[in-house]
Amino acid sequence: MPIKTSNDLPVKEILEKENIFVMDEDRATHQDIRPIEIAILNLMPLKEDTELALLRSLSNTPLQVDVFFLKTTSHESKNTSMSHLQKFYQTFDEVKERKFDGLIVTGAPVETMEFEDVDYWDELVDIFEWSKTNVTSTLFLCWGAQAALYHFYGIKKILLDEKVFGVYAHQVSHRKIPLVRGFDDIFYAPHSRNTDIDTVALKKQKDIIVLAESEEAGVFLCMKEDGSQIFVMGHPEYDRNTLDKEYKRDLGKGIDISMPRNYYPNDDPSRKPLLQWRGHANTLYTNWLDYYVYQNTPYELNKIVHS
Repeated sequence: MPIKTSNDLPVKEILEKENIFVMDEDRATHQDIRPIEIAILNLMPLKEDTELALLRSLSNTPLQVDVFFLKTTSHESKNTSMSHLQKFYQTFDEVKERKFDGLIVTGAPVETMEFEDVDYWDELVDIFEWSKTNVTSTLFLCWGAQAALYHFYGIKKILLDEKVFGVYAHQVSHRKIPLVRGFDDIFYAPHSRNTDIDTVALKKQKDIIVLAESEEAGVFLCMKEDGSQIFVMGHPEYDRNTLDKEYKRDLGKGIDISMPRNYYPNDDPSRKPLLQWRGHANTLYTNWLDYYVYQNTPYELNKIVHS
């Protein structure tokens, strides 16, 4: 799939070296096609790492995807240069009159805080409400999924005694639903979080379908019945070394953290981590784009309507 990006987005060169088809703005203007327009609200501190991971994940469909990166105005990023943000990111105020085929809301390292104490919570609530009428389908990741379930359904998060950290086996349910089409009965996905959602409260929601969960890590994937909201509790977009970097970073800070589970061969952190989730991660993002964005969105974006 061609991903359309700014000509000089730094991660573009990395994607091209991985043989991922990245189309620049000049070439895209010469194609007589309406691309799928996906906005990414990037709440992660290392924004370029997240950009790369998500663009990789969106690169496995024949659709042309035009990506727009969004940032909050009520929080100042300390880990990404201001020049990068000014050049490649837009604010909600700059796009709120627009409509998008899809929206991705990332996780954020604020999970131990109460939602209302997060400095950009009010702005995030405005974006959540806007997405109901201006986006065909929204994909919420990790803390973003917890925040959305709290806002839309009042489902609270639970602070865990031990961090869910590693790669966990999940079992698929409701196999005929297109979002998990092509999944094996058991698949693996990374998690890195200190909180969980109230699963009992989640399963009481009549319009929420749980599609995959783990005995160890809990619910991984659920969605609103109409596909307009999809909630992913883990990080299928993580690359091979993301958990390794997190683990060694925290050890370097003197944080008492357990080794990521089911990750290093023979639990030896000096060895190259096993990549066990990429196939299903690609399938998840491709299914979302194909079945819940492309097939549901109107040709004219201003005609997006949700009940």
